[in-house]
Amino acid sequence: MDLSGGESQDRQAERNALPPFPRIWIGYLLGVATLIVEMIAVALHPELAKGPLIIPPLYLFLANFTSLVYWLVCVYEYHVLLAQATAGTYSTRPLRAAWFHLIPIYNLYWVFKWPRELARFVNSRLDAPLMRPDRTGLAVFVAFAVFLALDRGVGMILLFRTASPAGQLPFS
Repeated sequence: MDLSGGESQDRQAERNALPPFPRIWIGYLLGVATLIVEMIAVALHPELAKGPLIIPPLYLFLANFTSLVYWLVCVYEYHVLLAQATAGTYSTRPLRAAWFHLIPIYNLYWVFKWPRELARFVNSRLDAPLMRPDRTGLAVFVAFAVFLALDRGVGMILLFRTASPAGQLPFS
């Protein structure tokens, strides 16, 4: 009896299996860690709260940088998932989706555009619309604006909240 055919079918199924969703809970933890680091930095250096922050302490920079890098990894992973689920018909390439976040000025438009296009794509594949494209784009844009302009920790938590599937608790 030849079992090699069954073995290759198992391997084929493994290759066709979709990758898991990004671990959003890690983003929440990074956002909370960034908030804690911000509080520590202000407690140790009260002058940080008074004026513009030109050169942050290293630990504050690392918390912000790590959070942003993980956000880009999650954006990449979502687009990999969409590319594999649609056999390559989803138009935005994963690396492009992540790198466009790093282009100054254009990134403000990009964080509105890609979630909106993603929502339109998802809705086009369903019988009834599941996502509202403009609200989806606006939610990610507002969260990114909070991240850039107001508070990195709160902004990161908001970004990962927008990336959480609807109705799902952050740690489920």
